[in-house]
Amino acid sequence: MSDTFNDLLRKGEQALKNGDTLVALLQFETAHAIQPLPGIKSKLAFCLAKERRQYQQAMNLCREALQAEPDNPDHYYQLSRIYLVAGQKRQAIKSLRKGLKFKRHQPIIDELNRLGARKEPVFSTLPRDHVLNRSVGILFTKLGSR
Repeated sequence: MSDTFNDLLRKGEQALKNGDTLVALLQFETAHAIQPLPGIKSKLAFCLAKERRQYQQAMNLCREALQAEPDNPDHYYQLSRIYLVAGQKRQAIKSLRKGLKFKRHQPIIDELNRLGARKEPVFSTLPRDHVLNRSVGILFTKLGSR
């Protein structure tokens, strides 16, 4: 890989870390044109969703990255960020949990803590606020088995 390509990736990563998604978008677009790697696709997808509000295209691009590397938790993290920008919090939490199944990934853990993700209901067939789910959930929590 050329120095230019590595430079684009480095600048894109730094811009993304600093929250400057417009600069990151430009860097990742150029890098993707040179070599469309899965890691670039998922980050580019988030930038597209954030800056251009192209949610469907972003989700499709991120899913392509997931097909290429299904065990990479960072792709699930980026997909969850796309869902959050699109206003789909429930889907975002599902994506984060799926990513955690593969490997401990600190950004996923931080995001779940920030979102205040709730545990699954004890009885998934009943509504979350059903008396059985609430009382058994409280009991299990007090016993330390949840």
